[in-house]
Amino acid sequence: MKYYSLNNNSHKVNFQKAVVEGLAPDRGLYFPETITPLPDSFFANIEKLTHEEIAYEAIKQFVGDEIPETELKRIITETLCFDFPCVQVEDNVFSLELFHGPTMAFKDVGARFMSRCLGYFNRNDDKHVTVLVATSGDTGGAVASGFLSIKGVEVIILYPSGKVSDIQERQLTTLGRNIKALQVDGVFDDCQDMVKKAFLDESLKHKNLTSANSINIARWLPQMFYIFFAYQQLKKHNKPIILSCPSGNFGNICAGIMAKKMGLPIAHFVASTNTNDTVPRFLEEGIYDPKPSVATISNAMDVGNPSNFIRIQELYHNNLSEFEKDFSSYSFTDAETEITIKDIYNKTKYIAEPHGAVGYLGLKKEMAKQPNSVGVFLETAHPIKFLDTVEPLLNLKLPIPTQIESVLGKEKVSTRIKNYEEFKSFLMQ
Repeated sequence: MKYYSLNNNSHKVNFQKAVVEGLAPDRGLYFPETITPLPDSFFANIEKLTHEEIAYEAIKQFVGDEIPETELKRIITETLCFDFPCVQVEDNVFSLELFHGPTMAFKDVGARFMSRCLGYFNRNDDKHVTVLVATSGDTGGAVASGFLSIKGVEVIILYPSGKVSDIQERQLTTLGRNIKALQVDGVFDDCQDMVKKAFLDESLKHKNLTSANSINIARWLPQMFYIFFAYQQLKKHNKPIILSCPSGNFGNICAGIMAKKMGLPIAHFVASTNTNDTVPRFLEEGIYDPKPSVATISNAMDVGNPSNFIRIQELYHNNLSEFEKDFSSYSFTDAETEITIKDIYNKTKYIAEPHGAVGYLGLKKEMAKQPNSVGVFLETAHPIKFLDTVEPLLNLKLPIPTQIESVLGKEKVSTRIKNYEEFKSFLMQ
């Protein structure tokens, strides 16, 4: 399998180089040269397969022969060490819970898969790789956990000061060892811009930089796995499936569309956003006009210029009319999100967190247009990670899960930076 840069289709690399580089030299995102649909028999018998078997069939064409079958299956088994249940919330509406992993966020899957791929590539090499990651919330903790003590890998996490929850901050600042955290005076887009700028800085080439954001194919592509798992659980309803993703950098929904291009029978995708509404505005106006991100209670979605949207456009060959047949996008305010968290709980006793609530809102809006359907929204993180929002709204006390309890008593350690020059200086030390 070859990957090309979305800025230059003639620049092509193999899977390993795409993973290790993260971003192409021309700053383009890597994209697979071919996408081969899976056979009809795979989907006909998907209920009989294990999660590991589904994931292997989904990912093997993108890895090719660069990781042996036995090693790739080991990586998948270590990645999928927790469950992905579709929980019924109301008639024909399900929550795909992606928070049962080590850091209680969906990004555990991509972070664990990528870290183990890098570990395999570094198995006989003393060369060190520096993984850079910008986080608006959960990515940092998942990457910190997934890469902790991986041989030959140093991880540097940039996060916006005061714009992640206390638990999210603890998950990325308390592990130590090969994990370092940088607290940035700014917003997520500032963090992401610094990471991208570092890749282009010739004076940093010796640091062997790569990214663990969803711009990296090894972080992004495994997010297909749980979209397949959702279909496996909902197929029995024999109705068109609508899948709603709370969307920030658009990695999840892009991975879902990849799965559809491979034959997965998802009828429609909904990108549900908070007030950072670049994509909903694009669908309404036909003009892609990113704006600086604004802070919301669904902070992991506070992205003004979503990186993966260009991959979605590539999947539809920039044909907007074809794209709109499969895809809708809606924006919701914090006030609407808070009301929805309360409404869901009052009606069903299901506890949604702010990102899942936005996903639910988008799903319900689309299902009103397609009533003979079954819908699933992604609950991308455990409510405990947003207890400052959830507990007052629902007037309850959330029990502390074991995964979270382990970081609460630890000291937060981070370095504060203001700009790229300070970031570069930190890297050069």
